[in-house]
Amino acid sequence: MARLLVLSSTSEAPIPALSLLPHQMVIAPLTAQSVAHNSDANVIIIDGVSDLVAAKSMASILAAAQVPVPVILALRDTALPVIDASWGITDFLMPNTSLAEVDARIRLAISNHQPATPAGLSHSGVSIDESSYQANVGGRALDLTFKEFELLRFLVANPGRVYSREQLLSEVWGYDYFGGTRTVDVHVRRLRAKLGDHESVIGTVRNVGYRFAPNGGDE
Repeated sequence: MARLLVLSSTSEAPIPALSLLPHQMVIAPLTAQSVAHNSDANVIIIDGVSDLVAAKSMASILAAAQVPVPVILALRDTALPVIDASWGITDFLMPNTSLAEVDARIRLAISNHQPATPAGLSHSGVSIDESSYQANVGGRALDLTFKEFELLRFLVANPGRVYSREQLLSEVWGYDYFGGTRTVDVHVRRLRAKLGDHESVIGTVRNVGYRFAPNGGDE
């Protein structure tokens, strides 16, 4: 059973068959925040049936963010002439697609998608040795506190994926942590300072949160 995130400007699934499949489905607004708040999704489905222009904009955002899950576009057959590789989608579905075909395409999209993953927790010049709790950048050892190490380890292990401050608090500090999200900002600032010339690998996604950005830079 897959976890489907449907990004739509309406409260209904753009593909009727989706509601009949034994998958967990969440319908959320067509915003980057929805993606950050549902980072456990296995597939993202963008509703281009109700708003094709907004769907194209969201597809571009997801492609730029290098989300590590397949992205499927729902659209009407009249929109097929404008779809090309620049949209950065994995596949597309139309409202009248049969139940069996929708299920097959979702399963194939998941099995064929190969997300970018770090080899041995090493990426973009940053390497993590979990056995010794040591991090290195460009061959230089970093002097990190325990939480700084845990935060950097988590980000390096999930390159390209955007996390909100709340999600990072939950993943790194735990549900029982009573501090505010400002803690995340403080630790990111300290990490960037210690990373030196590599500080841009921790990117800021405005109004959303942070991500380990292999190509560097903020958005």
